[in-house]
Amino acid sequence: MSSTVCRGVRGAINVAENSRDTILDATRELLQAMIDANAILPDDVASAFFTTTMDLTAEYPAVAARQLGWYDVPLLCGHEMDVPHGLAKCIRILVMWNTTLGPRDIKHIYLRDAVTLRPDIHPTA
Repeated sequence: MSSTVCRGVRGAINVAENSRDTILDATRELLQAMIDANAILPDDVASAFFTTTMDLTAEYPAVAARQLGWYDVPLLCGHEMDVPHGLAKCIRILVMWNTTLGPRDIKHIYLRDAVTLRPDIHPTA
């Protein structure tokens, strides 16, 4: 029997515009894909950290997690470093999750142009 440990699950997605609906729709899409790929239950989540690039300011992406029912999960939002060659209009999520899975068994999710952030996961990106 494996012991439960806290592991990080990463994900990212980019959007076309800085609007509340666009940010929330994309964040829900990404978080739901992370949940589905890893069978994440809210009661097993220690916390989640959401970041956006500096060009996304219309809404806190963590609102999307509340919309998905993560009422008791500690959530935090912040901005990414403003790196000149970074992917624009990008939302990133780090979920700290209590699981029995090993690090190689966790599925990190990168959608749309964000696949370019992890060529080791998406070699054809």
